[in-house]
Amino acid sequence: MAKERDGFKSRTGFVLACIGSAVGMGNIWRFPYIVSDWGGMTFLFPYLMFVILIASTGVIEEMALGRAAKSGPIKAFGMCTELRTGKKRTGELIGMIPVLGSMALAVGYTVVVGWIFKYAFLALSGNLYTLGQDMGAIGGLFDSTATSFGNNSWLVITVLVTAVIMAFGIAGGIEKANKVMMPLLFVLFLGLSVYIFTLPGSENGYHYIFTINPEGLKDVRLWIYAFGQAFFSLSIAGNGTVIYGSYLSDFEDIVGSARNVAFFDTLAALLAAFVIIPGMAAGGAELSSGGPGLMFIYLLNVFNGMPGGKICGMIFYVCVLFAGMSSLVNLYEAPVETLQERLGLKRPAAVAVIAVTGCGAALFIQGIVSGWMDVVSIYICPLGAMLAGIMFFWVAGKDFAVEAVNRGREKKIGNWFIPLGKYVLVPAAFVALVAGALMGGIG
Repeated sequence: MAKERDGFKSRTGFVLACIGSAVGMGNIWRFPYIVSDWGGMTFLFPYLMFVILIASTGVIEEMALGRAAKSGPIKAFGMCTELRTGKKRTGELIGMIPVLGSMALAVGYTVVVGWIFKYAFLALSGNLYTLGQDMGAIGGLFDSTATSFGNNSWLVITVLVTAVIMAFGIAGGIEKANKVMMPLLFVLFLGLSVYIFTLPGSENGYHYIFTINPEGLKDVRLWIYAFGQAFFSLSIAGNGTVIYGSYLSDFEDIVGSARNVAFFDTLAALLAAFVIIPGMAAGGAELSSGGPGLMFIYLLNVFNGMPGGKICGMIFYVCVLFAGMSSLVNLYEAPVETLQERLGLKRPAAVAVIAVTGCGAALFIQGIVSGWMDVVSIYICPLGAMLAGIMFFWVAGKDFAVEAVNRGREKKIGNWFIPLGKYVLVPAAFVALVAGALMGGIG
């Protein structure tokens, strides 16, 4: 008798988990910065175009691939090569790439979420507010945190919380956690954006967001960065979306699910922009830095100087914590599932092995996490997405791809899907890989 596989109990739970996977640091600390840096709607126009493209191809493809295989990338890729050549070994070996990439990204993300845990605690306890607008003290706090072995305790707490959620399984842990975290994240972010709207000076931020510069659209780099932001924001890398898709029922509509994930991921990014850019404008600050500096230094300075800033800081860092935790759980899931499938470990044992391994590696890379994340995001993530697209659209073939997507769907997907995936998505993933390597990262 085949062992019954864990899975999502509802479409809502699946969609919320996928939204949690997609909504991460890219939405909160990079999206507002890059929107500001490239001129508001001048950036948003191509960004939204690429979101539609990737959601209509890559997100659907990875969900369908995972569901068809009822497993993660290793078995899914093996299934594709078996359909083409009768042999699955080559596909399984290639499938190791996105699994290892997911683990490597999870290790780096663990470090970052450890920072967020610390700042959320300091915000809730009021200790961040006592720093005032002393940039020396604010910068010193972050410098002492983001250094070699500088945040050990909070990093361990991050791994423990992640492991507890994952040990309860897909329905009992991941689905339930995202059903709490994701609605709260949107409600809190919406409330924070409404408050920021009432602050004097915030109108300058909104004016900037909704300004479009036609000349800026002629810059090729703008389109490359917009594509990179959409590509990484929607979390297609041949791992997380594939593995979540593998837990989805055959009766669910994948196309509708992909549409919802893209919509709410974009909404989260826009809410972050509507909080950060007008907030910086209200505080009289220029949004001149992206990455960790924006969230842990410059924005903290703004919160500490605005009316109600203490509450704003609390809400903001709790929102960021939810975003970080939901993404981290997704990143660790592919390696956990691999140990379950390949070694026959029970889920708690697989979670324990991955948690210990991830925690140990994260502790040692704290001082080089920026470089670590750059390597993974520039090379391994787009490579994984490209390989998944090749396996689904090119290797497995049109008949398989169409059947996998249409399963559980009343209205069949249009004839545009296969050509768009084969001739646009896969080459675009290759462009992301090459452009990232040449430009030092595009997302």
